[in-house]
Amino acid sequence: MKNKIEEIIKEKILILDGAMGTMIQQYNFTEEDYRGDRFKDFKVSVKGNNDLLSITQPEVIKEIHRKYLAAGADIIETNTFSGTTIAMADYQMEDLVTELNFQSAKIAREVADEFTAKEPNKPRFVVGSMGPTNKTASMSPEVNDPGYRAITFEELRTAYKQQAEALIDGGVDLLLVETVFDTLNAKAALFAIEEIKEERNIHIPVMVSGTITDASGRTLSGQTAESFLISVSHIPLLTVGLNCALGAKQLTPYLQTISDKTSFGVSAHPNAGLPNAFGEYDESPQDMAGQIKEYLDKNLINIVGGCCGTTPAHIKAIADVVKDYQPRMVDGS
Repeated sequence: MKNKIEEIIKEKILILDGAMGTMIQQYNFTEEDYRGDRFKDFKVSVKGNNDLLSITQPEVIKEIHRKYLAAGADIIETNTFSGTTIAMADYQMEDLVTELNFQSAKIAREVADEFTAKEPNKPRFVVGSMGPTNKTASMSPEVNDPGYRAITFEELRTAYKQQAEALIDGGVDLLLVETVFDTLNAKAALFAIEEIKEERNIHIPVMVSGTITDASGRTLSGQTAESFLISVSHIPLLTVGLNCALGAKQLTPYLQTISDKTSFGVSAHPNAGLPNAFGEYDESPQDMAGQIKEYLDKNLINIVGGCCGTTPAHIKAIADVVKDYQPRMVDGS
């Protein structure tokens, strides 16, 4: 199965799932729901720690995965966007990182295997989600001290290695270094993954997805789409692409740049439009699918899904449009 995805993306466009956080919000969980029995006396508030739900509300996470697979997703992301010691420090839950990633991967694996067993001709894959953390290695958070860094490359490498090892142990098929706003952070993740591959003598496909923060067409740390691509292309990747921050329409020119310049596969999982005044996303499934059709008409992508604001209805609408198109040519196809 692990080797098959490289071949499948040459034959068809694969559908990635949509937003985990958007779906979790619909449950209106309380502090007590997040805590469950195990953490009922925990010392700080844990409401909002969505990764923790893989331990305290595993059936809900499974249900969300099932909804995306039923909508047509070929690949589901683990519930581990904040699954590093760096991000978990906000909740004083650094000690749980290995368990959180392992359990999240195990849950997603079980559900993916359920669907593959029902439709063996449509294998379902699990990708380990590795978010950007809440610190940046390239920029100073202190206006008056531009040389200061809140995190080092080595600290990021160590944190990402712990996360990736637990995801692999939990049974993921591939890894996704996503929502990259600082390529130095991503390089630490990629370095850690390459270390694991060498130490364990394993092959695991890797996706990298950056985020363009605004109409400037640059990442938060100042790179253009092309310079971001060049910065990560020394690693053998399954796909390189973009997600979050912008809606499908706004991402198109930057995806075009990446598609024109790489021999890797290309992925995209945009938001459901731009956020409104309340930080919510209004773009309907049909509107979003209509915009993604432009990617297809221009032959830009191999994997496509949704980020903030997307739901199983969005993924179904995208899958319905995608089925009539061939994937973008990748190296060796």
